[in-house]
Amino acid sequence: MFKVFCFFATMISISHKTKQLSVFIIKLLIVITAFYFIYNQMASNDQLDWDKFLILFKKNESIAGISFILFFSFLNRFFEILKWQNLAQVVKPISITEATKQVLAALTLGVFTPIGVGEYAGKALYFEKKDTKKIIFLNLLCNGIQVLATGFFGIIGMFILGYWIWSIGIILITIAFVLISFLTKKIKIKEYSIETFLERIKEIPRNIHNKNLILGFCRYIVFSHQYFFLFLAFDVNLPYVVLMATITTVYFLASIIPSFQFLDFALKGSLAVYFFGLLGVNEWIIIFVTALMWFLNIALPVIIGSYYVLAFKISKPLISDSMP
Repeated sequence: MFKVFCFFATMISISHKTKQLSVFIIKLLIVITAFYFIYNQMASNDQLDWDKFLILFKKNESIAGISFILFFSFLNRFFEILKWQNLAQVVKPISITEATKQVLAALTLGVFTPIGVGEYAGKALYFEKKDTKKIIFLNLLCNGIQVLATGFFGIIGMFILGYWIWSIGIILITIAFVLISFLTKKIKIKEYSIETFLERIKEIPRNIHNKNLILGFCRYIVFSHQYFFLFLAFDVNLPYVVLMATITTVYFLASIIPSFQFLDFALKGSLAVYFFGLLGVNEWIIIFVTALMWFLNIALPVIIGSYYVLAFKISKPLISDSMP
């Protein structure tokens, strides 16, 4: 009997080791793929003229200037971390360190999926299985506030640039969508409805919603102005209002087109080339500024997040790998 028990215990142990190896291989593939996409975007893009960039960089080289731009990248991601720490407390309180780990690891997982779907699963892995739906819902609120900020400033930007018909059309479509949602809020699809969604929002304390709103808008202001200061660094001298209106318009239009995170550079780059081109900005400058924004705010956090993906531990096995 004892031999039979030892046999099954050994099989479970082997199975767990196999599971650990499989998870490690998956994590390693995720990290390798992340690095590949970053390299492919930055090194294999024919539109990036590195010679021109190096000439301008040496001309305007400044440790203070570089530190200033990097500080904006830090603030951008820090506000996102604070947002998640604020929302996650609905399930359980987490530290800044833990929130950082979850945000960066989830970003790395979401970089390969449409509209960052993998990010939702990435954060859920750090919580108990019974809380998965709550975490997905909270992450929806976390990202939703950025969509709200992007839409708010984007429509203002379009008005400033004179795209009134587009702006009014988007506003009317939004109003129509809200009205339809209100009229059909009780209709259920697989036990879910808009009414249920609104009730779950009301269950969260107002102070958490208010903090999420403030942090979301602060984050938007930070990364949009980072874009602005990069254009200044490349000697683009346009009125502040015009430049910011164009930036907010580009971000808004890019946000309403479903895409993969690793294609974010190409999408924003194409829109930026069109709208900034209308203002007479050189194409290579537009491409480089967009590429730097992508590298500083997506690629660098993904590189750091890769460490947390590799360090992520699966749940403990039922029986220890080492038998007494």
